Order: sequence, then structure tokens, then C-alpha cells
Amino acid sequence: MSLFHRVRFMMGDPAAFAALPDGRRIFICRDIEIHRAKKQARADVVVGPLAYEPEGGLSADRATQTAQALAECLVREGIDCVRAGRSLGLVYAEHLRLRGIAVEYDPELGVVDRRSKDEQELEALRAAQAMTERAIELACTTIAGARAGADGVLVADGEPLTAGRIRSLTDKFLLEQGYTTPDTIVAGGAQGADCHNRGEGDLRTGQPVIIDIFPQSKATHYNGDCTRTVVHGDVPDEIVRMHAAVVAGKKAGVEASRVGVTGGDAYEACMAVIREHGWDRALLPEDPAADFCSMQHGLGHGVGLEVHEAPLLDEGGAELVDGDVVTIEPGLYHATLGGIRVEDMLVVRADGCENFNRLHEGLTWK
Repeated sequence: MSLFHRVRFMMGDPAAFAALPDGRRIFICRDIEIHRAKKQARADVVVGPLAYEPEGGLSADRATQTAQALAECLVREGIDCVRAGRSLGLVYAEHLRLRGIAVEYDPELGVVDRRSKDEQELEALRAAQAMTERAIELACTTIAGARAGADGVLVADGEPLTAGRIRSLTDKFLLEQGYTTPDTIVAGGAQGADCHNRGEGDLRTGQPVIIDIFPQSKATHYNGDCTRTVVHGDVPDEIVRMHAAVVAGKKAGVEASRVGVTGGDAYEACMAVIREHGWDRALLPEDPAADFCSMQHGLGHGVGLEVHEAPLLDEGGAELVDGDVVTIEPGLYHATLGGIRVEDMLVVRADGCENFNRLHEGLTWK
């Protein structure tokens, strides 16, 4: 995705990008992609591996020949040292080494430059989040509108309403809209005590169900990420109290998120509210007490071409910059009652932030 961010051109085969000291940007891709890449890729020179065939020829293996061509390109340009980020594959590093080119590792390359989103990226993220909200609403209203059987199990269309059915419902909806959906969370009751439990089995009345959907657009490759919690029927008093704390903590986190504030500061603003309501941060023990309840994670994370990217809104988190797109997603997780999480996505600005979300934060979705 760091390569895609640089060239804004997607393909399924190995490719390489080099920004030279004189400012030229060279993109090496498979021969059959060259014509399309010349029209779409953000590069000054677009060539296939044969343009930089080394003495002795190219390997028949595509990744190897791309690495060979990259090394030959740099040798011809008189380059003896390169700076590379965490996305550089070992095959490339090895072929650079074989040609006497040193590789310096820059952990921020391909990370920091992806943080401040341009207007094209922001539009893609707004669209992805709007579609994510439609899927969230579909899931929550379906659960809220189900019928409760005598045993408390929810029933829809004559069949038990399960986490799998809700996941299939939202997956199908998003697929039809041009989105892929990895590992949607539909965690009901005590399953929601583990903040990343994917959820399975029957859904029941009176229990919170965490719905966390993070699809990727097949057209733009940008992600949405939204969480809401729904309760069918009567809401237990302790869940009401937990939900109030989470919503208040989210509000504090949103208000704290602005240019120059660190991710750690935004996290602490939220946690101060969570603590005022009587809870704190702690991981779920292997054998928790029945009333164990805590926030198990940080406040949020960056979103873009990957659903989890820099910056991190947690202890020690970096200073926020203009154009950072982040989630604000506090949660509380009760060992027996289940979990509450509410998540929005926003873009950070100097005077605050723009929230991409429009859905309500409540537990009742009828």
C-alpha cells in the first residue's frame, strides 16, 4: 500500500518505485501493465524490467526480475546507497546488495508521508465511511427488529438470528456496493467482553451486540471503520451506565483531537472521563471476576489505505498533524454482560476535527 500511495496505480504483480536525487520518479512494472501505467501512475518514467536488463539476463521469476531491474536501474544512475521503508521486500534488498548498493532503513518512510491525507484521499475516506454506516445501520436495525423467542434467542424470518447471519447480511450488502469486508465483528453478550472477539452463535434479547465493520473500497482501496452497539429489548441498567461513560469518553477524545495535540493526550482526555465514571484500563484476565469491567485498548488509530495505520491514539502516541484521519473508539467490556464500543472516524484540523459519521450513538435501533 505504500507503493500504491506513491504511484496511485494498483496491479497484482511485483513492481518497484524509485525516487532519484534529481527528482525523477521511476516505476518498473510488468510489460503488459506499461500502457495503463503510463496513463495512470504518478511517475515520470514507466518501464518494464527489460528496460533495465542486467548482463546475464533476467530471471523468469517475476519478483526476482523486478528486483534485478531495480538494481540495474540504480547502478546505471550511479546510485550506491538507497533509503527504504518497511515495505521493501527482502528480494529487493538482496539484489541491491548483490550489486553493491547499500540499503539504509528509514522506519518512517511510507508511514509519515501517508498520514496527511490529500483531498482525493479524504473524499475516498468519506465515501467509505458513509457506506460503512449504511452497513452498520442495516445490522443494528435488523437485530432491533427481530422477535425474541421464549428462550430469549432472537428470531428473524422464522430462523434464529445469529452473528453469522448478520455478518453475511452486511457482507453481501457491501459486496454489492463494491467493498470487501474482512472479519466483521458481531459480538453478542459475554463474547463482547473480549474486544476483538469476532462473535458467533445466537443473538439474544437484552444483551449488547457490538457491530464493528471496516470494509475496503475495491475502487479506491480506502477503508471505512465504524462501530455501534445495539441492544434488543430492555437495556440492563449496568449497560446503560457503561454506554454513558463510553459516549462521554468519545466526546472528550473527539474534542481533544486537533493539530499539535499528541495521540497520547487525546487518549488521556478520554480516559479521564472513563475514570470519572468508575472504570479504568485493563486487559481481560484469563479467569475474570463476574463483575470485571474495563477499557482494554487505546483510543483509536489512523485509517487510510489500511484500516490500521499511523498515528496511534494511545499512551506515547505521536503529535497529530493536519490531515490525519483517525478513529475515536473507546469501549468498556464487562466479563458477563458483554461490551460497549462506539467508533467514529474524523480528520484532524488545526481548529479541531471534521467527523465523518452521522449515525446516532444510542443502543436502541427500532
